[in-house]
Amino acid sequence: MARQLERFENLVSLFLARAADKGDRPFLWAKREGQWRPTSWAEAARQVAALATSLKRLGLEPGDRVALVSENRPEWLIADLAIMAAGCVTVPTYTTNTTRDHAHILGNSGARAAIVSSQKLAKSLVPAVMTSSECRHIVGIEEIRAGQVPDWVSVHAWAELTSSDADLAALSDRMKGVNRRELACIIYTSGTGGAPRGVQLHHGSILQNLEGCTDIISTDFGWDDEIFLSFLPASHAYEHTGGQMFPIALGAEIYYAESLEKLAANIEEVQPTIMVVVPRLFELLRARIIKGIETSGALSKYLLHRALKIGADKYDGRVKPWDLPMDGVLSLTLRRKIRAKLGKRVKAWVSGGAPLNPEVGVFFQSLGITFLQGYGQTEAGPLISCNRPRAGIRLETVGPPSMNTEVRIAEDGEIMVRGENVMLGYWNNPEETARVLKDGWLATGDVGHFDDKGRIVITDRKKDILVNDKGDNVSPQRIEGILTLQPEIAQAMVYGDRRPHFVALLVPDPEIAGAPDLQARLQKAVDRVNADLSVIEKVRRFIRADEGFTIENEQLTPSMKIRRHVISTVYGERLDALYKR
Repeated sequence: MARQLERFENLVSLFLARAADKGDRPFLWAKREGQWRPTSWAEAARQVAALATSLKRLGLEPGDRVALVSENRPEWLIADLAIMAAGCVTVPTYTTNTTRDHAHILGNSGARAAIVSSQKLAKSLVPAVMTSSECRHIVGIEEIRAGQVPDWVSVHAWAELTSSDADLAALSDRMKGVNRRELACIIYTSGTGGAPRGVQLHHGSILQNLEGCTDIISTDFGWDDEIFLSFLPASHAYEHTGGQMFPIALGAEIYYAESLEKLAANIEEVQPTIMVVVPRLFELLRARIIKGIETSGALSKYLLHRALKIGADKYDGRVKPWDLPMDGVLSLTLRRKIRAKLGKRVKAWVSGGAPLNPEVGVFFQSLGITFLQGYGQTEAGPLISCNRPRAGIRLETVGPPSMNTEVRIAEDGEIMVRGENVMLGYWNNPEETARVLKDGWLATGDVGHFDDKGRIVITDRKKDILVNDKGDNVSPQRIEGILTLQPEIAQAMVYGDRRPHFVALLVPDPEIAGAPDLQARLQKAVDRVNADLSVIEKVRRFIRADEGFTIENEQLTPSMKIRRHVISTVYGERLDALYKR
């Protein structure tokens, strides 16, 4: 019988219930001095209660925002829970943020404090704190040199704040007064206007996500002693809900990967049962598997060829009876060997954050890895739908809507979502809130339809946002605006949806268009822009346009906005070629 997640009023109460049940069993794992070392549920709960008490003693009050700047590690999740346990609101930020990005988020959210993991990350955060009129406290998980911090900001040591009083009973009683509609976190995501917008997610939004995720795992796979390996940025709604809060709901263990470079080795060591991933990881692993097999001899290449052929036939529902013996052989040989590398215990890999090429999904399914593609948005906490084995996995779809989530298709084809998972709105941005929340429905900006099995098929995107292959949302207009501020550049279009990085199409300023050193001058302009952009926003390469964007050539609208689809049709092949260099 499927197990359902019991109803909780807030995320902290959910955590405390799991911690009370699990006690001294391991919860959070990190590698230190070459060894995986655990933090137990009981110790994590003690630190959450202690840090919450300390934050209140610093003068933080209910509703105050606290920025969290850290790579994925046990302290990230403990800090997130402690901020909420103190009655405050977590504001997660990317470790790749520039000082300008931090300044916008601190200023817009009015954060009263910031928790930062290291001196390295403090270098970009502290100058932003100096421009903030609200931030008065910095908590360093590792040592932060106070000499770089302005006089009006107090610096506190993590170890000191987490060693204070920890009254779990009092915390549990206090959390009984926090309901599902209260604000849990503000996650900033880029919008068409350029400046990141703060998505207000309440406890109920994330809890409904967890109820939907638990329903999928319980009904389709069985819910047991699960193990997660966390490597996507926890500041992203996808990892925050799927890779941090979801394991809490399941009472699972979380291992924090050392780095992307060591991820494959960590997978083999940890043997996770569930992984929350983005398409780019699968593409890298696919290339690695193919390369390894190609150097292993003719037999391995033959087995891979047969596995992929049989897997494609299974996916299309046309397995040939005479292929069944070979299918059994593959399960005992090639698939077993690959699963030993990718996880003998893996139940499912869940892909989200960006669209997946179905060919990549079928590749892994052919090798014995159950592969689910989900769909969501930060504004929905983020889960909207997910493939389910019992509903029939079709990787060209994103599956049926998750439990208690309504989806309808508007007259213009836009996907509309309604449910407790939908955000409260954008922080301090009523105009954008009114634009996307219409009579209780979230206008996703995506266009699609239902197939004959009730699964969502996404066909296009209305909103002017690029999503890279790691699932990061980036506003091209913001980057284009900065590019065209350079004297050498008259017009620009940024390109790279579903790609590992961005490239650009540039129209030079007419005054330098005939200069013999034009390419070098444009490169210097791009370099200047890149110096002020975050890692995910940087323009790696560019080409020059044949002519300017005009209304006459239909590359500009009458209101002087660039027509991306028209320009991409003209220059798409040349822009795509930049990724092959």
